Amino acid sequence: MMGGYADFPEVRETFAEAADILGQDFWKMVNEGPIDELNLTVNTQPVMLTAGVAVYRAWQSCTNSVPAFMAGHSLGEYTALVASGALLFADALPLVRFRAEAMQEAVPGNTGAMAAILGLDDEAVRSLCQTVASSSDGESLEPANFNSPGQVVVAGHRNAVLRGMELAKANGAKGAVMLPMSIPSHCSLMKGAAERMRRQMEIVKLGAPQIPLLHNVDVQGHGDPGGIKEILVEQLFKPVRWTETIRAFAAAGVNIVVECGPGKVLSGLNKRIDKNLQSLPLIDGQALRHALSLIT
Repeated sequence: MMGGYADFPEVRETFAEAADILGQDFWKMVNEGPIDELNLTVNTQPVMLTAGVAVYRAWQSCTNSVPAFMAGHSLGEYTALVASGALLFADALPLVRFRAEAMQEAVPGNTGAMAAILGLDDEAVRSLCQTVASSSDGESLEPANFNSPGQVVVAGHRNAVLRGMELAKANGAKGAVMLPMSIPSHCSLMKGAAERMRRQMEIVKLGAPQIPLLHNVDVQGHGDPGGIKEILVEQLFKPVRWTETIRAFAAAGVNIVVECGPGKVLSGLNKRIDKNLQSLPLIDGQALRHALSLIT
């Protein structure tokens, strides 16, 4: 997963720092497994944070160029907060683990689900969610991620999600795909987890971002630490507005978006949102050097 960054000591150093903070060897876990352990939510979320911060630190080691804006998709918002200087990595890791535990414990296993609806516009997905929720006995279905035009993820009770998938196909969706996760993120089923996060946030130290950061919930920047804490709480049960975030970047004159962390999912979404934006996923050291050659 991170072997492509062997030439960047910042990456191994970040994973070593994470091991000191949480007492787990994430470097071994991501490179050797076991995969079942890596896929546990309480490990996946801290690993993703560590990987994102590690890649951003490698980027920083090579350039004095400062991003114009930052944002993170869902959990990635915590990586963006660390990168922006608002949150210490040492504080972010235990907070993200707490978040994962709160989310996992908020909904009994197999009660909730998430599905990607493909080929319908945002309003059509909102409408079908309302239709399903209004006809279900206390079960909920809500838009969870507005990922790109024609790709909206819905979340809620499993049976409601299944009915939503059927209704989406009946209404002309190109596809409706159940996602391999039991935690229904970014919907009202996470309000219990959000209340736990609100109490936990009282002991978390947050500062003002040194780089403008757009948040998932409202696509706005928040310089006040209290406001950031509240937006992170709300993030658990409100949708990720990624399409609007990338359009806000473009409207502000951004023409290159760099994706830090494992994979290139966001770069694929970004291209569908705005084809004029160049999206550069830093999947390995070679990709990082290529991105630097275009920016610096």
